[in-house]
Amino acid sequence: MSGLSETGLSEARSIATTPRELVASGPRPRDRVVVAMSGGVDSSVAAALLVAQGCEVVGISLRLADHRERSDSSGCCSLDDFRDAARVAGALGVPHYVFDMRREFEDAVIKPFASEYLAGRTPSPCIICNREIKFSLLHEKARELGAKYIATGHYARREYDGARFRLRTGLDGSKDQSYFLFELGQDELSETLFPIGELDKSEVRRLAGELGLDVASKPDSQEICFVADGRYAEFVEKIAAERTRPGRIVDQDGKQIGSHDGVHRYTVGQRRGLGVAAAEPLYVSELRADAAEVVAVPRDRLGRIGLVAHDVSWTSGEQPAQGNRCAVRIRHRHSPVGCTLERVAGDRAVVFFDNPQEGVSPGQAAVFYDGDEVVGGGWIAASIEDGTCA
Repeated sequence: MSGLSETGLSEARSIATTPRELVASGPRPRDRVVVAMSGGVDSSVAAALLVAQGCEVVGISLRLADHRERSDSSGCCSLDDFRDAARVAGALGVPHYVFDMRREFEDAVIKPFASEYLAGRTPSPCIICNREIKFSLLHEKARELGAKYIATGHYARREYDGARFRLRTGLDGSKDQSYFLFELGQDELSETLFPIGELDKSEVRRLAGELGLDVASKPDSQEICFVADGRYAEFVEKIAAERTRPGRIVDQDGKQIGSHDGVHRYTVGQRRGLGVAAAEPLYVSELRADAAEVVAVPRDRLGRIGLVAHDVSWTSGEQPAQGNRCAVRIRHRHSPVGCTLERVAGDRAVVFFDNPQEGVSPGQAAVFYDGDEVVGGGWIAASIEDGTCA
């Protein structure tokens, strides 16, 4: 590790050996850990902390999307990112491997992403990618290499209380990524580390600089790596043009008030881009893909009192009791709101909010929290407007 600053290395050792949640029931010196290295500052510092702790680190990067047509540099998994990851691995003195997962990524993430928009739902591709690609491959490679753990640069924390593992929010609330990890169960958490979860972003960048890592000031990547400049509708049209179709914009009574070029161009809660003249601002309240209809209503008609979630999983492995109180996030940047798990059966939950919420979008994840602990989550199948549900 001669390429690293001794000052930064000393601080990294101090952080990595401090008794804190980051290392609770975690790795010991000489344990082998497979680290997902994206070429960004977060995963680079995660790897550095583990090296400083004395772990035998193996870096892995995944080529997921083809960036040749991007007009920006905010995506991840580009060739430049792989070069950055390789340089960091070299500075840390650890091996580094790149795996081409573009075909798997297209089948598991990109195609379903387009299909969800065409079906009138708003997808969360990062969660699907974590489940189907990233964590799956990391665990597979860890087994092949005889590694005890995998590690990522997510801003989240893993804690062991002597009986079970708990998934908690990252201490930097502005960067917390626990929402994207709700599908991790006890088996996955027992083998997964989040070394930077106890740090805020400024500390991560400062430590990277003190270590002499040239990614210290690298900009953060955008969340959806394969969509250029956030133009989701254009992306869907490019890969599934034959499945798009125009339709009607209607009011809450079903009366046509405009027309559209495809439901994939809209999300629940959207105001801009409707192109409808009205006495007051209108917002998208529902997408009826089968009928090719976009429902637009005044803002006071947007509130929903609850949701129905499918494919629900519980981090502890135990289903909570009916009537259990918790908080829920209905999208990544959404502040958790109090709620009641009114009905919980199998992989299905009916949830009622303490206060009506706007923007309850089918296709998004609903993630449940008890304080800063993730207790589980599922996928929003429908919103509840009037308290009735099937």
